[in-house]
Amino acid sequence: MPENRPNWNEYFMQMARLVSTRSTCLRRKVGAVIVRDNQILSTGYNGAPKNVPHCSELGCLREKLNVPSGERHELCRGVHAEQNAIIQAAVQGVSIKNSTIYCTNLPCIICAKMIINAEIKQVIIAETYKDTMTINMFKDAGVQVILFDKETDTIKKIV
Repeated sequence: MPENRPNWNEYFMQMARLVSTRSTCLRRKVGAVIVRDNQILSTGYNGAPKNVPHCSELGCLREKLNVPSGERHELCRGVHAEQNAIIQAAVQGVSIKNSTIYCTNLPCIICAKMIINAEIKQVIIAETYKDTMTINMFKDAGVQVILFDKETDTIKKIV
């Protein structure tokens, strides 16, 4: 095998990073890719709902109000990457049950609840932040969370 050929985790995380480049969020660009049996089922990035002006056009209300990261999600006009990936699968009629979601960041608690109810079994993330509620909810629901380090090509089980 060629040395530069990415393994599956690298490949799908690279895809999640590429998807994140479509984001119109001014604070953090996030991408998500839902996969089962090494096949992409759906993708999503964070941004305003369809046919609604983007934050890149109107500005960021959360920024204006100095809302800390991870708090007061209802003040954001954007739909999260994980939410958009789940919604797009539903719109297209694609089952994501027993799949894996690759995310550029640890999902927030709202996305965690959606991931759990969508019966996604594994979350692989590139970056984390302190959110014990999300981690505890994934643990309670039996959803495996893995941190993928592209620099060392290692995985670390978080939950």
